[in-house]
Amino acid sequence: MLKRLILTRHAKSSWDDPLTPDHDRPLNERGKAAAADLGQWLSSRGYVPGEVLCSDALRTRKTWSGIAPALPGTPVLELKPALYHAGPDVMLAVLRHAKADVVMMIGHNPGIAEFATKLVARAPQNADFGRYPTGATLVADFAIESWDQLVWGTGVVDDFVIPREIAM
Repeated sequence: MLKRLILTRHAKSSWDDPLTPDHDRPLNERGKAAAADLGQWLSSRGYVPGEVLCSDALRTRKTWSGIAPALPGTPVLELKPALYHAGPDVMLAVLRHAKADVVMMIGHNPGIAEFATKLVARAPQNADFGRYPTGATLVADFAIESWDQLVWGTGVVDDFVIPREIAM
């Protein structure tokens, strides 16, 4: 059996209003465009999640809203407050409860960069992987029967992209 994870950092957020709480920051125009581009990129490669585990922050929810229209079907969206600025151990714990064969997780740095690094057996040949910039998306496969069997260092990278590489 094979499980696939699509791991996405939220798209570029706005800092226009310094009084906006971090949790409530929206996407800026570049972030909105990047989310739409990511949706097209995912769809064009057949990377379609059956389940989406998303931080409940506004910028992660809006990233999903930008991606979703390009994807066929209606993946189940689960807002996960635990993913807001989560570290790798929390992210792993949340993912271990996933049900679909293809899961998308949308989160934040610095945790998502460390999570991605710990998950894969070998990092992709991309200088940006370690810093996981906004919109960065990893697609990795795991030879497991269920997500509760997931352990560090077992992911095989299928793809890694950042929005500026795919601007449509």
